[in-house]
Amino acid sequence: MSQALKGIRVIDMTHNQAGPACAQIMGFLGADVIKLEEPKAGDVARTVHADIKGSDSLFFLLFNANKRSLTLNLKSEEGKRLFQQVVAQSDVLLENFGPGAMERLGLGWETLRDLNPRLIYATIKGFGSYGPNAHFKSYEPVAQAMGGAMSVTGFPENPPTLTLPAIGDSGTGMHMAIGILAALQQRHATGKGQHVEVSMQDSVVNIIRVSLRDHQRQGRPMERHGNQLGHTVPGTTYPCAPGGPNDHVLIFCQQQMWKGMANAMGRPDLVDDPRFAAADARWENRAVLEPIIEEWTRRHTKHEVMRILADAGVPCGACQDTGEVLADPHLKAREMIVDIDYPIRGTYQTVGCPIKLSDSPAEITRPPLLGEHSRALLGELCGLDEVEIRRLEEGGVI
Repeated sequence: MSQALKGIRVIDMTHNQAGPACAQIMGFLGADVIKLEEPKAGDVARTVHADIKGSDSLFFLLFNANKRSLTLNLKSEEGKRLFQQVVAQSDVLLENFGPGAMERLGLGWETLRDLNPRLIYATIKGFGSYGPNAHFKSYEPVAQAMGGAMSVTGFPENPPTLTLPAIGDSGTGMHMAIGILAALQQRHATGKGQHVEVSMQDSVVNIIRVSLRDHQRQGRPMERHGNQLGHTVPGTTYPCAPGGPNDHVLIFCQQQMWKGMANAMGRPDLVDDPRFAAADARWENRAVLEPIIEEWTRRHTKHEVMRILADAGVPCGACQDTGEVLADPHLKAREMIVDIDYPIRGTYQTVGCPIKLSDSPAEITRPPLLGEHSRALLGELCGLDEVEIRRLEEGGVI
């Protein structure tokens, strides 16, 4: 089947996680993603946290599937000239260099817009290109701290806590993918490209908007509540058998589900008990009710509790550890955990495409080796023959 983004060419100049995650999801959806890297060194993520000698790191592999690799030395005049030829034939350029880096290379938005008026120039920055903090550098934890996420994460007796799911990095990448798709859609009407910018702090702020709502409702900074979801009881995690550190289950039971849950627990007497019959009453009497629920969950494994309550119509989820996620038969059935074969490393597991399109299902292809497609791309897009390519290789241009 034809892919949704077939015919869209993306130049991915990004490194680490936010940009590569954005470009990868576009590759999953069918875009021709060209990962542009420095000769010899490549994306720093190839060697960060390297775990197998001679192989690119798993960190790199998890964010760079469905791409082709082209190496170019942009500090050389020939490298810049070839880069401009590629840009002239592309739809999207994605970069996440430090403030001013592209401009210093003579490859900023204004320059490339004149070269290709249809180009979508996508920029990811820690704090954006304007505002008082625009010149500050950022990483995932900085974005979470400045975006307010850490202040509302964790338990009240502990300090602000980092959430390991990368809402600042991958969250920014997903916001950028939306921005690029919007700009491509607008280009259908105007024929013109535009500059799309997403900052990591902005993305985190967007994700925690409910906490910002609660601040305004209550007139004070939000407190950390651990796993407790509002005033709902049950509405937190409960320990399960056999009692390991991850043997917990999250239960969120709203009022209309309480009868089903009580019956599923084998405690129909709780349904009409005035202490527990209404949501407000359950909250007021949670010190009595929570131990009753916990006594029941401790008699079952987390997956048993999940199945029992799911059959009763109560939202419930086993707190799966990373190994359980990688082995989850439901995720495998949905091709969210897939096996990939990579040179030297062999088979590893990666995350598939979370967006399911009925007419164009995603096909996951392995990440590229450094410069693996340079020869083919320079021939395809720049018309170079083998003699010219060999000369560029010997000169360190590619």
